Amino acid sequence: MRTGVSHTWKGEPHIVIHPISQTVKPGETFTLKCKALGKPAPAYKWYRNGRILPKQTTETLRIENASVDTVGSYLCAVSNILEERWSEAAEIEMAPPDPKPEPTLMATDKVALLIGNLNYNNHPGLMAPTMDVHELANLLQQLGFRVVSLLDLTLQEMQTAIDKFLQLLDRGVYAVFYYAGHGYEHSGRNYLVAIDAPRPYRTENCVCVQKVMHNMQNKKAQLNIILLDTCRKWYKQKGPLSDIKPSAPLGNTVYGYATSEDAEAFEVQDGGKSSGIFTKYLNKHVLKPERVTHVLEQVSVDLGKDPLVRGRQVVEIRHTLTEPRALTDPVRTSGHTMELCRRDACWKQANVLPCRRSLDFQYCGVKVELSFSALFSNVLVVFASLKNSSTMAQDCSLILESEPQMQDIFSGSGRSEEMDSLLVNSGETPDCTLRLCCLQRLQGPLVIKVTLHYTHTQTKERLTESRELDIGRPLIASCKLNQMKPVDRRQESRVHTVDHMSNIRYSHHQNHPRPGRPCTRKAENRLQSSAKSSSMSSNEPEENDENE
Repeated sequence: MRTGVSHTWKGEPHIVIHPISQTVKPGETFTLKCKALGKPAPAYKWYRNGRILPKQTTETLRIENASVDTVGSYLCAVSNILEERWSEAAEIEMAPPDPKPEPTLMATDKVALLIGNLNYNNHPGLMAPTMDVHELANLLQQLGFRVVSLLDLTLQEMQTAIDKFLQLLDRGVYAVFYYAGHGYEHSGRNYLVAIDAPRPYRTENCVCVQKVMHNMQNKKAQLNIILLDTCRKWYKQKGPLSDIKPSAPLGNTVYGYATSEDAEAFEVQDGGKSSGIFTKYLNKHVLKPERVTHVLEQVSVDLGKDPLVRGRQVVEIRHTLTEPRALTDPVRTSGHTMELCRRDACWKQANVLPCRRSLDFQYCGVKVELSFSALFSNVLVVFASLKNSSTMAQDCSLILESEPQMQDIFSGSGRSEEMDSLLVNSGETPDCTLRLCCLQRLQGPLVIKVTLHYTHTQTKERLTESRELDIGRPLIASCKLNQMKPVDRRQESRVHTVDHMSNIRYSHHQNHPRPGRPCTRKAENRLQSSAKSSSMSSNEPEENDENE
């Protein structure tokens, strides 16, 4: 150690180590050291803020449990019979307390209602809601949402489905309502067009979005999100507005509009896949662990760069959020057991699938296995697979039918192929499939009839055997959305079945966008002339005529 003592030093105290200033945390222990040379050996006295510290007479000062009473300026006096010297001052400061970690925002549950309307009785049909709803439902399920996804709802069915959805909301719940289909705006309110809306329609034929949000607010949910992939063209009409009372400023609402006021929203078919342009980018970002408004801002940026709709469609975001809540926030169920059990029972009612079943054909010895998959909460797919061979039967084939016969809303050109792609992705490799749509219109039990055609190995006769299986009211059918209204048989088509899923062919008059060309989601709202009807085949966005 270099002492720095000169050759003329006579033994007076010479300090070689001075105490060092420090910043300490509350409760910590800190030490200060002062070391000096001297003949005779020097004595030490420690001072804080000019006051002597009793019994602190060594070269090392140790202070435990640091607090505001121990901060200050420390000095050490070093002396012997020759002289007294003072150390440099050491400043002890108290570190600011560690910032409290941001509380983790949590939900007591997450629920979502997704509605896609595509087959309109009196308005141009759409392509994209099918895939939009299906893909968003899968993504929300990955985030822990209980999802009910429905296609092609009448006004009564939409209202009942929303009422059922509201039953799932409670304090602490995150709620998402999503709609893809035709819509419009009137006097600052947004309306969703049901598939049975007349032409021309009025507000009473549609669902008012602001009324849906008001009812969601009344349930005191923690986060209420409405996402609308629909047009907002202004429609001037006579008649009363929807009666809505203002909601309390709870700071928990988010509106994500696919387009701005008096503008259209577009869908596009690209690479054999149809999608709404807004939902396309929503699905790209929805899994990100960011504040929900930030997610929508990223959707807006991406959509704004899309050359297909630049200058024609712009995302609009409205919100009252006071906390940075995200769709990825975790779910904490402790303390909410009773409410969770109630919601769980209500949700399962619309989502429970029939169990896998085996049917024995006794005369020929063949066994057929039936399994079930839900593409949507109101669309059931039945798979039939031959599970064993028989010495009595060869060249076996299966046909599936249902009683009552259910409408297939995917029978149009292009739609069936999209649905087939979903079935392939399900991992099933059946011998026959049956698609059952619009289950909400089922008025009683659903019976699946399996018909086996085979050739008798000995007689070479072509024979037929049939078995039936009652699967009750599957999925949304058990919720009785359409209990008071009988099924419109004019809208039903004969059930078709297919071997290996590749031969489904239906005739269905439907206009589809050409690949890469956007098609509007605006529902015309005047009596349609034949010239106007034919113009839709071009799939070009039309000028607004809803004000006429």
